[in-house]
Amino acid sequence: MSISYDPTLIAKLRGQLQADGLQGFLVPHADAHQSEYLPPSAERLARLSGFTGSAGQAVVLADAAALFVDGRYTLQAPEQVDTQIFSVHAIATTPPEAWLRTHLKAGDRIGYDPWLHTVAQLEPFEDLCTELDAHLVSVDTNPIDTLWPDRPAAPFSRVEALAPPFAPLSAKAKRGLIAKDLKAAGVDVAVITAGDSLAWAFNIRADDVPFTPLVLAYALLTADEKATLFIDPARLDENLRTHLGPDVQVLDSSQLGAMLDALGQGKKAVRIAPRGTPAWIVKRLTQAGARLIPGSDPCQLPKAKKTPAEVEGIKRAHVRDGRALVQFLAWLSEHAPMGGVTELSAAAKLDGLRAQNEHFRGLSFPTISGSGPNGAIVHYGVTEKSNRTLKSGELYLVDSGAQYLDGTTDVTRTVAIGKPSAEMRDRFTRVLKGHIAISSQRFPVGTRGQELDVLARQALWDAGLDYAHGTGHGVGTYLGVHEGPQGISKRGQGEELVAGMVVSNEPGYYKAGAYGIRIENLITVVNVPAPKGGELQMLGFEPLTLAPIDKTLIDTNLLSQTERAWINAYHAQVTEQLAPGLDASTCKWLEQQTSEL
Repeated sequence: MSISYDPTLIAKLRGQLQADGLQGFLVPHADAHQSEYLPPSAERLARLSGFTGSAGQAVVLADAAALFVDGRYTLQAPEQVDTQIFSVHAIATTPPEAWLRTHLKAGDRIGYDPWLHTVAQLEPFEDLCTELDAHLVSVDTNPIDTLWPDRPAAPFSRVEALAPPFAPLSAKAKRGLIAKDLKAAGVDVAVITAGDSLAWAFNIRADDVPFTPLVLAYALLTADEKATLFIDPARLDENLRTHLGPDVQVLDSSQLGAMLDALGQGKKAVRIAPRGTPAWIVKRLTQAGARLIPGSDPCQLPKAKKTPAEVEGIKRAHVRDGRALVQFLAWLSEHAPMGGVTELSAAAKLDGLRAQNEHFRGLSFPTISGSGPNGAIVHYGVTEKSNRTLKSGELYLVDSGAQYLDGTTDVTRTVAIGKPSAEMRDRFTRVLKGHIAISSQRFPVGTRGQELDVLARQALWDAGLDYAHGTGHGVGTYLGVHEGPQGISKRGQGEELVAGMVVSNEPGYYKAGAYGIRIENLITVVNVPAPKGGELQMLGFEPLTLAPIDKTLIDTNLLSQTERAWINAYHAQVTEQLAPGLDASTCKWLEQQTSEL
C-alpha cells in the first residue's frame, strides 16, 4: 500500500505543536522496531513530506523544516518533496543536530516519539539541547497519528513457522546460543525488538512489512534458554504454538510494560541495544530499577553467520534466481534496441519471471529499473510519471532481488542499449575493477569491511571519481535484504567478517542527468588456505550471484591479466551453473555473453 502525501499536514502539525507547547518535532523514517521497510501505518515521513526513501529524517519547526537523507537519496529527495517547505540536506555533511543548532533557541521544547527513536539516536539531540538550554521532550502520542484520520491499521498478518529444511537450526538451539552469550556477559535477560532478530530466533515469518517476512513483535530472551513473546495471541494458531514449544510464553503486547517493570523490581541485569531498543523501553526499565547492560542485539551476529546448510540453500536460490535474470537479459537484448521497452515494462517482465521460480515468496525490494539519467538516482523508483523508454546509446541499470524460502537475493547489472560511449566504458570498467578487487581479495581473520572498502574505490579514485554509498551490506536468509552487523563501507561500523556471512559487493558510479553504473553480486565469506609460508588464518569471498556482466561495456585495455582471468572464470561458472535449466535459445545467448575476453 502506497501512502499518499498530505500537503496540508505540516500546517496542521505546526498548529498541534503550538497547542502542545512545543517549538519543533522530530520525524524519522522509523517504526518501533527500527525496520527498513515500514508497515503503511508507520509511514509518517512519507505522509508528511512525500519522501518515500527507506532512510531519512525530518525536523519540523514553527518557521522552518528540513529533510536529511544519505547518499542514496540526494537526487531523489529534492524531486519528491516541496523544497519551498523542506530544505534537503545530505546527512553526512549536515546532520539534523547541526541544522538544528542554527535554529534552536534557549527554552525551546523539541518533541519526539520515544517508540521511534533509540537512545543512541537521541544522544546528539540531548547534547545539543543541554548545550543551548533547550529541552528534548518525549510525547505520549505522536501528533502525526492524531492528524491522520485514515491512517492504516497496524499489521495483523498470519505468523508461520519456518521448518526444516528451510530452518536447519532449531529455535531451541538458537536460544541456547543466545543464552550462552548472555551468561558470559553476566546478563539475565535481553530485550528483542528488531523484527529480523525475532523472526530468526523463533524460526517464524509473517508479512507485517513489505518485501521482508518480518514479525513485528517484542520478546524477552533469558540466560536460562526461556523466552516470552509479546504479540496479539489471535495471530497464532495451534500449529504455531506447538512450534514455539513449552519454553516460550506468549503474552499480548499490552503486557510488555508490566513485564519490564517486573524485571526492574527484580533488579535483573537487562541487555538493551543502544542502537536498536526504543527509548520508551529503556526509560521504563530505568524507572523500574533494572540494571541496564548496553550491548549488541544477541541475535544479530549468530543470524549473520549462516550455517553450511543455509549457505547451500542460498546457493540453490541464486541458481533459480540467476536463470530468471538471464532470461530477462536475453529478452532485453532482443527487444530494447527496437524502442518498445520502458522502465516499467522491463521491471514487470523481470518480476514476472522471478515469480515463476520454486519457493518464491515475493520481491526482496522494489525493482530499481532506471534508464539514462534515471539510472543515476541510486534508489530510483519508477512511476508512471517518471517512466522512460530505453533508448539506444544509453545505459540501463536494473537492481532487483527476491525472497525465497531458502534464500534472499539482490543483484544489479548495468547494460548498454546500443553502442556505449568511450566514457561509459571507462567508468564501467573502473567500477568492474573495484568489484573484482573486493571479490578476489584474501584477508586475515579479524578484518572488518571498512578495511576493504578502499579496494572497491581505487580505480575510480585514480580518475578522481567516487560513489556516495557503501560498497556492501549484509543479507539475510529469507529475511532482510539489508542486515547487520557486517558490511563494507567507509563508516567505522560493523563486525569482523567471519565465514558464513553474506555481503553484497556493489561499487558504482553515477553521473547526474546522464547515467548510472552499478555492478552487484552477493558473496559469502569462506575460509581459504594461507599462502605458502604464511602464518595467518585467512578468509576470502565466494560469489553467490550468477549473472553475466555486459562485455560491451568493458574496456579491456584497463584490465590486468589477473582481472581478465577473474571475469573469464566467473563467466564460466555462470554458464556451468545456469545453462542446464535454460531453453536452447537463452542458453545460446548466455554462452555468447560469457565467452572469454
